[in-house]
Amino acid sequence: MAFKRWNKSPSKTPPEKTWTTKEMKIIGWCLIKNIGVGISPNWKDDLNRWQIEININGKIHTDPSMYDYDAVYNKVNEYYKYYYDKYNKQ
Repeated sequence: MAFKRWNKSPSKTPPEKTWTTKEMKIIGWCLIKNIGVGISPNWKDDLNRWQIEININGKIHTDPSMYDYDAVYNKVNEYYKYYYDKYNKQ
């Protein structure tokens, strides 16, 4: 009996991003407040575009737009800043 050879699982390497100290402060504040913004590959898209998911207290919202490799983290940063400005009343 011959075993079927499995194909390698598909993968898409996420873009790399170096966050500034100010961005890390905003992201850290959001994470403490249970606000997370993450990216996931769009497996149906051959153009290496990414989806953004926003998790607020366990409730996940998906951005309907797709972002290319270079733009996805700019949008992630924009979302973090939006929620930081909206909820951080100091």
